Amino acid sequence: MIGTGQLVRLALRRDRILLPVWVLFLVGVTYSTTTALEELYATQQSRDLLGVTANANSAFLAMLGPLHDWSSLGGLVVWRWGVFSGLFIAIMAMLVVTRHTRAEEEAGRTELIAATVVGRHAPLAAAVIVAGGTSLLIGLLQALALIGKGLDPAGAFAFGLSTASVGLVFTAVSAFTAQLSENSRVSNALAGGFLGVTYLLRAAGDAAGESGPQWLTWFSPIGWTEHVRSFGDDRFWVLLLPLAAFVLLTGVSAYIVTRRDVGLGLFAARPGPPQGTIGSPFGLAWRLQKGSLIGWSLALFAVGVIYGSVAQAVGQMVQDNPALGQIVSKIGGADAMVDAFFATVTQLLGLISSIYLVQAVLRLRSEETSFRAEPILATPVSRWGWVASHAVFALVGGAVVLAASGLGLGLVYGVQTNDLGTVLPQMLGAALAQLPAAWVIAGVALLLFGLFPQFTGVSWAVVSVALVLTLLGPALQLDQWMIDISPFTHVPKYPDITFGPLAWLTVVAVVLLAAGFAGFRRRDLTT
Repeated sequence: MIGTGQLVRLALRRDRILLPVWVLFLVGVTYSTTTALEELYATQQSRDLLGVTANANSAFLAMLGPLHDWSSLGGLVVWRWGVFSGLFIAIMAMLVVTRHTRAEEEAGRTELIAATVVGRHAPLAAAVIVAGGTSLLIGLLQALALIGKGLDPAGAFAFGLSTASVGLVFTAVSAFTAQLSENSRVSNALAGGFLGVTYLLRAAGDAAGESGPQWLTWFSPIGWTEHVRSFGDDRFWVLLLPLAAFVLLTGVSAYIVTRRDVGLGLFAARPGPPQGTIGSPFGLAWRLQKGSLIGWSLALFAVGVIYGSVAQAVGQMVQDNPALGQIVSKIGGADAMVDAFFATVTQLLGLISSIYLVQAVLRLRSEETSFRAEPILATPVSRWGWVASHAVFALVGGAVVLAASGLGLGLVYGVQTNDLGTVLPQMLGAALAQLPAAWVIAGVALLLFGLFPQFTGVSWAVVSVALVLTLLGPALQLDQWMIDISPFTHVPKYPDITFGPLAWLTVVAVVLLAAGFAGFRRRDLTT
């Protein structure tokens, strides 16, 4: 463990901008959500109606989880923000740990550090301390923010600790996946895949109803936060589960570190084919990007299947709740409510797909900083051709990913309603309507890569801001001009899809992409 303190300071210095942004974002949204919900549901009658509606609707349960205590403002905050807070802090922990472990080994810096007076466990310990400590700090500040709003301290700390516990679990998960592969992208993909599985388990368990397999949520770290029941029972003992998982996975990771060579993974990299099969920049890009494309397509197809399976419950909810039925009848009845559900779901799928698009674009930057781009560009391969070979996976690959999600939605809901021929094309169209907005996000990423390569990491902040403004902007009662910053705000809502806004979004995306291409053509490669 010698040198751990110095490496912690080094990591904090390198992340002196990134970590404060994460902390301010998660704590700020917690405070803003509390303020907005306090104004939206000021009366007990409105909260009672929300409680009956939310817990009777499988769609709400799949997206946000159960609403255990709607009589208190804290219970509403936990329901509205708890799942998303867990998802964001998990992503933060994954990125930080991989950045300071596997990415450092891949770049060769860990080997240089290990040649000094630094213990074998110090790099891993430093990454775990920084990510885990940031998670605990976020949880503490969230609790203090809720207490500052006058909420129950016990419930506030239960919520803050439950959010922090997700960060601790995925700190350990990322520490473990960093030992498996020689590549940081594979490490992040494995940790992200585990996050996706845990989210799906939670969604399936919550949406199953009393007669279904609700026990699935106990296999999900995000589900554990729901079982804490903050501002309700405040079951702090549930937090022993994520703590045990953190200790176990961190211990296993520390053991593996001493049993492998620096720079290598537990699983050896597979050798390439005996004869060369890559004859073009696109062929190389396909070799590098195909795993990510296939994985994202399967994941979003699975998400579409889950949301498609609960869509029918939206209409059924109106029949089971006469009071709600009278309200819904004023906006067009159960059919209008189902359309609103699909509009929300397809928008969410579009936001998720933009993560893949940014990932595909930023592969250009990782190839450049790893000095693999320079040998390629030393051949007759043009800069435009090399950038285009990866950009096509953000443009065409994004369409494939969204089509997979629409296919999952349409197949399940179409079979349920015995109208597959009509529903499937509608769901595919609704999902693909999100593509121009996702292209705009990808265009921003390519613009940064071409003109300001040192700031390509800001692309992830752009995705986060778009997600918050789109999903939480109305609830936070933000000004409309702020909500309009997100390109997904301008996508026409299903089923009233018009081509005018989509065309303008496409034009904006083309301009951004062209600027990125032109910028890369004129700048020097990273040296």
